[in-house]
Amino acid sequence: MKQHVFGETGKQRVAVVGASTSRAKYGNRAVRAYRAAGWEVYPVHLTAAAIEGIPAFRSVLDLPERLERATIYLPPEKTLQVLPDLAAKGVREVFLNPGAENAAVMARGQELGLVLVLACSIVDIGRSPQNPD
Repeated sequence: MKQHVFGETGKQRVAVVGASTSRAKYGNRAVRAYRAAGWEVYPVHLTAAAIEGIPAFRSVLDLPERLERATIYLPPEKTLQVLPDLAAKGVREVFLNPGAENAAVMARGQELGLVLVLACSIVDIGRSPQNPD
């Protein structure tokens, strides 16, 4: 049975790594979809102070709590750089959305003991990427 990690609010928590300020991009759509589905959302973006009104974090290591899941919207070379931080933070389920994965990413994630899921995380939570709200 899968063990869920809940925040102080009792909600499941997710880091959206590669969150975007552009509502047209999937990194933004994921923030909106998870929020609409009732998750506590932690956007990760190098320069944005907030995404969709939610405070953003520069790094996964800056996140305040352990998370249920991370969903990645980065190209493979950047995904490779983030995987060790996800493992260090205790994230075990990592969704690699289309375009975030390659053979090196898969091998490194497995070395780190991460559970890698190759799928659209928005669809996984029952939302539509075209209409995430």
